[in-house]
Amino acid sequence: MKNKILLLSLLTLGLTLGSCEKFLEEKPYDFLAAENFYQNEGDAIAGLNGVFNALLPQTYYGRTGWQITELPAELIRVGSSTDERAQLSRFTFTPTNTEINSWWTNSYRMINRANDVIEKVPAITMDEVRKNNIVGNARFLRALGYFDLVRCFGDVPLVTATVKGPNDELRPSRTPLAQVYDQIIKDLQFAEANCYPENKIATGEKGRVSSGAATAVLAKVYLTRANSTAAQPTDNQKALDACNTVINSNQYSLLPVYGDVFNPDKENGPEHIFSIQFDLPPNTGSIIVRQFLPSQLNGLGTFTVEDSLVRAYRTNDVRRAWNISNQAGTTTLARYYFNKFRDDKRIVNDSRCNYLITRYADVLLMQSEARNNLNANDPLKYEGYNKVRQRAGIAQWLPITRVTTKDAFVDMLVRERGWELVQEGHRWFDLVRLGRLQEREKAIFNRTVDNKYLLFPIPQPEMVLNPNLTQNPGYN
Repeated sequence: MKNKILLLSLLTLGLTLGSCEKFLEEKPYDFLAAENFYQNEGDAIAGLNGVFNALLPQTYYGRTGWQITELPAELIRVGSSTDERAQLSRFTFTPTNTEINSWWTNSYRMINRANDVIEKVPAITMDEVRKNNIVGNARFLRALGYFDLVRCFGDVPLVTATVKGPNDELRPSRTPLAQVYDQIIKDLQFAEANCYPENKIATGEKGRVSSGAATAVLAKVYLTRANSTAAQPTDNQKALDACNTVINSNQYSLLPVYGDVFNPDKENGPEHIFSIQFDLPPNTGSIIVRQFLPSQLNGLGTFTVEDSLVRAYRTNDVRRAWNISNQAGTTTLARYYFNKFRDDKRIVNDSRCNYLITRYADVLLMQSEARNNLNANDPLKYEGYNKVRQRAGIAQWLPITRVTTKDAFVDMLVRERGWELVQEGHRWFDLVRLGRLQEREKAIFNRTVDNKYLLFPIPQPEMVLNPNLTQNPGYN
């Protein structure tokens, strides 16, 4: 029975889901067999919409995504001391944690839908450029799913064909990390070559994948692989080349006002390289605003700001004034809340705030990271770093030009990425990639984090369903 349930979840195309916004038109599709469904360009677009729709549930990027990637760090405080989110925050999570299970399950659900588009759309008779753009979008999303998985779990099953029936392999073993990274890079290179450049994506199609988005994510893939057991000697240079390609394309730029990055009325602007699209009902809304606002502001107050972040911001840093606020009438550190994502049209849970996978400031900081990795004596490593600081109002009076050691510059990057990108789903990934997770936890909380927490455990339900899986060290 469990295998039948698993098979049903893998077979579901998701074409009956409601739309997200703009290009995701709401159409009442039945659960058609894939071989009968993909007949024309309209079917190809509908299939791709199903992949994008898979990103939206609260158990994926609608909530779980940033909880998995932000809570096991040092910037966000969890109200509860015992629930699943508290386990993530306090490094007490186990293979039975439901948020970790949701992250794994929904990643593979999205990947399976992407596989379906990648398999079926090439046989459709239609314009080749438009066809390859659709497949490129699907390959980007598949790469994103696997990139999340390898960063979180290490070796994971690499499945690049749809599960079509009970005779297919339902119990795949874990694939070596290097092989999964190779597939991620191949998918992103295809997307880079075949997705439209940002300035060729129609207004009503904003939220689709651009060639620049593929290049930006490629940069992070190379930087991350360079710090893994699958590292290649050219990874840092390739990361730098990818960052420079995005920067030199002149398709993207920093918004002059930091707060405009998060204004739903200015979404999909020049700084937004790839964002998961949320909107108000009847579309799927984001709950991030309500979860972080205190009850006095019609929020849930589920999460607040760690004292260390309040203290760390310079008082003249415009990001401090935008990202965090203190509750009226108090200066108590513990009463600070996140006010980064705002929406004056929010309807209870639902807001229009997009989930920002990558934006231009991220690319500038990655450029500095890659240069530091390649040559710690390169003064150009401050170029992207200082541009981000200048927008924040810091580098205008304190630009940094001195050459520091590699490790000292990493410490600076860790702080800067936290101040700039907090609450955007980067922090745990950043601390692990830059080798600072355990150090930060010890310094701020006097908490010793075991090496096993540099990866998440394989979810227990998956271990039960698939006896060919092995558990990550320390979680047995």
